[in-house]
Amino acid sequence: MLYFVLKFIHIIGACVLLGTGAGIAFFMLAAHLTGKASTIAPVARIVVLADFLFTATAVVLQPITGVAIAWNVGYSLTEGWIVISILLYILTGVFWLPVVLMQIEMRNLAVAAAQSGEPLPKRYHDLFRRWFFFGFPAFASVLAIVWLMITRPVW
Repeated sequence: MLYFVLKFIHIIGACVLLGTGAGIAFFMLAAHLTGKASTIAPVARIVVLADFLFTATAVVLQPITGVAIAWNVGYSLTEGWIVISILLYILTGVFWLPVVLMQIEMRNLAVAAAQSGEPLPKRYHDLFRRWFFFGFPAFASVLAIVWLMITRPVW
């Protein structure tokens, strides 16, 4: 029974990471494409909140449930697919953590621009470009991890 509870939480966590990641990227991009600080500011507020509520929770639970499942089933944490999953998880974090900070700063810049009626500053646009490109390796790594969890290839 413990195995199924852990597996359920782990799978839901993977769904949250993929779904929230894709949703955040879509809504932030859609708001950005309007070019309007008055649109970007409220969307960025929601994006930052969603990242803290959903993504951060899943980020914490994934390694805990993953290790617990491995111990419960008897997998060695040195199995190739697990090692690669862990490395990809670290890579995801290397790109995701700065993204969170970028989102917070972009939100603050958009809120300030919306309140003052000024255009979005160059700093916002620089951050957005970096945010956009950081999303690709992070999201691709999560996709690869899900593939590894499903296939558990033997190397």
